[in-house]
Amino acid sequence: MSSILGISAFYHDSAACILKNGKIIAAAQEERFTRKKHDPSYPHNAIEFVLDYANLKLSEVDQIVFFEKPFLKFERLLETYVAFAPKGFISFTKAMPLWIKEKLFQKNLLFNKLKKHDQNFKSDENIFFSDHHLSHAASAFFPSPFDEAIVLTADGVGEWATTTVAVGKNQNLEIKKEIHFPHSLGLLYSAFTYYTGFKVNSGEYKLMGLAPYGNPIFEDKIKKLIDIKEDGTFRLDQKYFNYATGLTMTNEKFNNLFGQKPRNPLKEKISQFQMDIAASIQKVTEEIMIKLAKSIRQEYGIKNLCLAGGVALNCVANGKILKEKIFDNIWIQPAAGDAGGSLGAALALWHIENGNERIVNPSDDMKGSYLGNEFTQNEIEKELKTAGAKFETLNYEDLIDKTAEFLSNEKAIGWFQGRMEFGPRALGARSILGDPRSERMQKNLNLKVKYRESFRPFAPSILREDLSEWFDTNVDSPYMLLVTNINSKKKIEMTNEQKELFGIDKLNIKRSDIPAVTHVDYTARFQTVTKNTNKRYYDLISKFKEKTRCPVIVNTSFNVRGEPIVNTPTDAFNCFMGTELDYLIIGNCILDKKYQNKNLRKDYSKEFDLD
Repeated sequence: MSSILGISAFYHDSAACILKNGKIIAAAQEERFTRKKHDPSYPHNAIEFVLDYANLKLSEVDQIVFFEKPFLKFERLLETYVAFAPKGFISFTKAMPLWIKEKLFQKNLLFNKLKKHDQNFKSDENIFFSDHHLSHAASAFFPSPFDEAIVLTADGVGEWATTTVAVGKNQNLEIKKEIHFPHSLGLLYSAFTYYTGFKVNSGEYKLMGLAPYGNPIFEDKIKKLIDIKEDGTFRLDQKYFNYATGLTMTNEKFNNLFGQKPRNPLKEKISQFQMDIAASIQKVTEEIMIKLAKSIRQEYGIKNLCLAGGVALNCVANGKILKEKIFDNIWIQPAAGDAGGSLGAALALWHIENGNERIVNPSDDMKGSYLGNEFTQNEIEKELKTAGAKFETLNYEDLIDKTAEFLSNEKAIGWFQGRMEFGPRALGARSILGDPRSERMQKNLNLKVKYRESFRPFAPSILREDLSEWFDTNVDSPYMLLVTNINSKKKIEMTNEQKELFGIDKLNIKRSDIPAVTHVDYTARFQTVTKNTNKRYYDLISKFKEKTRCPVIVNTSFNVRGEPIVNTPTDAFNCFMGTELDYLIIGNCILDKKYQNKNLRKDYSKEFDLD
């Protein structure tokens, strides 16, 4: 039995994963254990978890692989500072001590950290390093349901590459083309994340969620920053940016072009200006991704596309590629960001370096992305008792029936079942659930449960067999990484008066039979649910459909703004007691907020740093 431990760390979204004979056994992000969102530190807890789940000691693991090459990254930093000198000297003096002390000698650093897991771990000879974008590409291709595919990766930056095209066939995967730093679609999007007052490497999805409220009136100005070729390749004009050498993303020239300074989130509310900026950068991003997709389809003639890298989490752009019918099939790695690099590095080592054959799974190899922690009924009850919770334990049928009943009565539910998801999306294991037919649900969940901006959209989970009746698609989307239109039969057309409304005023208009998950542009980021991947969740939605004739429920991640998704029953109970959730369903236990000890209430609205 051959085993590989994959690690990603030291930038953001640290994670660990373990393979046995090339099969994915377990994977998790460090943030879930430390409760620090996007935790970049060495993933000690995640490694402990995956080893424990695989029933292995570290000294029994055959190979360990890190998701990128620190020497190449250091080379890029040095060359960038030399190229832009004397600009960036302050940034250079801040970055260098950490590199000289730690990051450059990462093999030694990793060995010393790894030893703490197991005193019998004696040698660093089995520690390997993958290339950052190869790790992304491998995470997308090897678990995919395709024997052959083009793999497009796009993110901020790895060592040098920011965008790559690779071709995968059976167990082979080769990067064919690269766009290099400082020309980066991920960093361009992050520059606008920063400019609109959101946190870089965290708030990009907010920018995407804000875009439909605006008009893309700044598209031409953005195209002064970026030269886009017909094949989708691009170059960024560095005169407008500060990220290569500075401590901010954009500069004064950038501010002058758009006519405002970056929004201060502590002092300034989001205005129509930010909405229009969001709409404009989203449109440009979609144009680049569609042009890239068209040109690589034409060049390589392969019908399947795999996507990874942070930009692959832009589900609106993914939906546009799908709608254009450029490729016959698209598969996106659910942990598309750096966390998934741990998985990709391990799979690249197993197939490319070790030369092991690949057996293609027609559904995919990610096990629904349910690769994290799970708890027995006994463990759940023990943790809940220790926390001081009041609960009742029901049999399976009654639990499903009661939960569906609560949902149909517009109750907000915390739902904690089975193995935790790997990746940023809650997929029905660590989720907050609601009734999509309710006109109040979106606003209530945002303001009273998630403590976040009211514009933020929610996703629908739908029974796979009912998909095309409710949405304009018949494509599987188990990982909630595609956006599509609501079926026209379910739409409620806006009046002329409503169409004239601006920005956030559009939010309160009922647009469909499922208003809580219908975005202002009549789209939704949908998740298809099947019995095979998550029986309990499937049964719940089926029971809800039986009661309401609606096969859709609202699904958002089980956390508050700024908090990582809950990991343990204790995390779930704390979040339940810190928000206005009505019920918590955890294992076979039901907790009713009314019967909990009021002294255990927490003020979660100020608990976590805003993201």
